[in-house]
Amino acid sequence: MAAAAPPAPVGKGILLKADPIAATFRDEVKGTLEQCTVRPKLVGILSTSSAPSKFYAEFTKKQCEELGVEFVLKKTGAALDPELGEGEGVEDAIIEANTDSSVHGIMVYFPIFGPQQDHYLQQGLNFKFHYNLYHNVRFLEPRQPSTIDGEVPPPGMVKSIIPCTPLAICTTGFLPYGDRAYGKTITVINRSVLPTADPYSTSTEPLAFARRSEVRVFSEYNKRPRRTAEKKTAAQRYHPRHAVHPSQMTLQEVLAVSDVLKTEWLKDGCICLNVAADKNFEKDIREKASIYIPAVGKVTILMLLRNLLRLQQYQRIQEEVQAKDTAVPN
Repeated sequence: MAAAAPPAPVGKGILLKADPIAATFRDEVKGTLEQCTVRPKLVGILSTSSAPSKFYAEFTKKQCEELGVEFVLKKTGAALDPELGEGEGVEDAIIEANTDSSVHGIMVYFPIFGPQQDHYLQQGLNFKFHYNLYHNVRFLEPRQPSTIDGEVPPPGMVKSIIPCTPLAICTTGFLPYGDRAYGKTITVINRSVLPTADPYSTSTEPLAFARRSEVRVFSEYNKRPRRTAEKKTAAQRYHPRHAVHPSQMTLQEVLAVSDVLKTEWLKDGCICLNVAADKNFEKDIREKASIYIPAVGKVTILMLLRNLLRLQQYQRIQEEVQAKDTAVPN
């Protein structure tokens, strides 16, 4: 049964903070860690001078150390030395981490080069270690990235991984589970195409994905971004205010003062989430929003660690299956 929603001041929307939500999952993660015979190891790969990526890496390290998770931050390129290029050496670092048997999860801090090259790098991550790998299916076979739909995992199958930021956003704690986003209009304002939009676009109609200079539209009938010609037309026709005005939910993920959303652009009664470290909504946001979540970082990290523990479990299952497959019968 859903917990009671926190009371809101008269005339203002609900202010939902991350701390009470994070506390529940912190206890869950702690309990799981206590049962681990091997301490999980997460490798972070930071290859740019991006301040948001650096902040995220340092915040992740702090949370991991507090909970007893081994976190190794591998710096390459401009993150290691300002004289080096942005992203230099990142692919080699991914390959090295992919082949390290002591690693249970790999975290690459995007964006690096841009959508196309970043997608290539994401595909280079070993799916066994990818804590943020999105599958539009419910279950996976641990030995290979095959897929099956359904409600209960068949024998030998395990639950797929949902990216930690969307998972944190969906974990409100007081609303009942279900298809709450079905048929809703949602706008995501992001600095990277990875990996937030896809999990929402499977159940929303439509979803606008704004990246400062362009607005991509996902619909119930076409979950893929528009083609080049259509994108140019949309970029000329649309501004982020055009996307957020009809939206029942707006997710703001961009770290820049110039990207603060004006309250007057928003739809009355909408839900607003700030996923960035800085405040990207105006102070009077609760005059328009029915629910306002000012930060989700603490919950995001716990979802990351939850995924990491799941990956560690899957790797153990894989090893057991491989041992059975290679066992010589008596």
